[in-house]
Amino acid sequence: MAETIVGQLAGFTHQSGYGTLPHAVVDECKRILLDSLGCALAAVDQPKGKIGIEYGALMGGPAGNATIIGTDHKVSVVGAAFANGELINALDMDAVVPPGHVTPYVVPGALAIGEALGRSGQDLIAALAVSHEMSYRIGKAMDYLRDTKDGKVSPPRIYGYSSTVFGATAAIARLKGLGADKTAHALGIAGCISPVNSQVAWFQHAPSSTIKYLLAGALTQAAMTAAHMAEFGHRGDLQILDDREYGFPRFIGTTRWEPERILSGLGTDWQFPTEQAYKPYPHCRILHALLDCLGEIVDQNELRPDEIDGIKVLVEGFVEQPVWLNRDIRHVHDAQFSIAHGIALGAHRVPPGKAWQEPELVFSESVMRLMDKVTHEVHPDYVTLLSGHAASRPAKIEVSARGKTFVGERRYPKGSPSPDPASYMTTEELVQKFRDNARSIIPQSKIARVADAVLDLENVGNIASVLADVRPGGR
Repeated sequence: MAETIVGQLAGFTHQSGYGTLPHAVVDECKRILLDSLGCALAAVDQPKGKIGIEYGALMGGPAGNATIIGTDHKVSVVGAAFANGELINALDMDAVVPPGHVTPYVVPGALAIGEALGRSGQDLIAALAVSHEMSYRIGKAMDYLRDTKDGKVSPPRIYGYSSTVFGATAAIARLKGLGADKTAHALGIAGCISPVNSQVAWFQHAPSSTIKYLLAGALTQAAMTAAHMAEFGHRGDLQILDDREYGFPRFIGTTRWEPERILSGLGTDWQFPTEQAYKPYPHCRILHALLDCLGEIVDQNELRPDEIDGIKVLVEGFVEQPVWLNRDIRHVHDAQFSIAHGIALGAHRVPPGKAWQEPELVFSESVMRLMDKVTHEVHPDYVTLLSGHAASRPAKIEVSARGKTFVGERRYPKGSPSPDPASYMTTEELVQKFRDNARSIIPQSKIARVADAVLDLENVGNIASVLADVRPGGR
């Protein structure tokens, strides 16, 4: 069993206790958790978040031992995981690391199981580390959205985040205390029941489906099912990742499969922190460097939206697809991806956060009028700069106002680890983002307690105490 990829991943899961983790990995897991909790809290009143809560409560039953973040619901682990996945991803403000969005798929199950079983902060850190490292490595072994070929953008025809089901399952298995054998079977089951990779269809159909690239709640349920079925005695397909002709790589749709990216240095060379990024804006990451530049131009020159005659942006090459080109904004969700709308909204200098999804702003006459003045082209140096460093998201913006053209240019957006130290999002900045997202959802005293507890998570004896503070009611 150990010779299969699934077997080696199971061994890695079983052996990666808190004491084996480098400091940088521990620190990143705490940052990820704090950011994820804040994103979930910010979404409790948003349409996608409210639907996730409603369905999670229905699925989870009237009583249970796992928290739906930002509510007083205590439901079953499956219901809480579903709701929390939807909440974390609702605003599209959650952390990203290859293959893309990982946290809304791998964090919720770990939180629910950890809370229900009374696991420690160290246990949760180990589970989050395993789930992110596994997701990152499998993602790197497969096709990637920002792939290039012969000097041109070459996005895959089939893509998605279904491969995170392995990391999500591993986190649950670790917190449940499953041995390496049962964990291997859980991973083998997970690979056979993962959701399909439908993300490219989502790119092509606008206005877009509100399930996004992959319904977070659905993947959490696949991971829950896989871990529990293995625990109860089901047998998984242990060869699911080794068989390129008939296994996971084939039926999930990747044209590239490099298993050495999964296994090389596994357990000793922790890789995900090198590309772990955070999102200051509740908008697709492709626009963040442009929004950084735009904010500087508007602030430094005190430009009002009604003074702007036009905005031209140079964007990443792979976004020439309907979900980003869409100008038919029918739902607040559409505003998270439209290039034209995002730039128009950014010019209004509303602090980034849940306010960006308020209908009064999204559909305001000023934003909609300015959206008509936004044009875009593909950045001519996109491929060259991307090849130079993985964090590159080349962006250039030209704002015409007052008879002048104000120009801004940036290679690395805020929130990314890159050669530019200014692009790194500090822990202090993440704490402020958490405070802003949690404000008006939970009391100020709880906001401070949660931030302090998460940043000291290794010393938390029972993570249920942290989850108690992300409920609005008293403690």
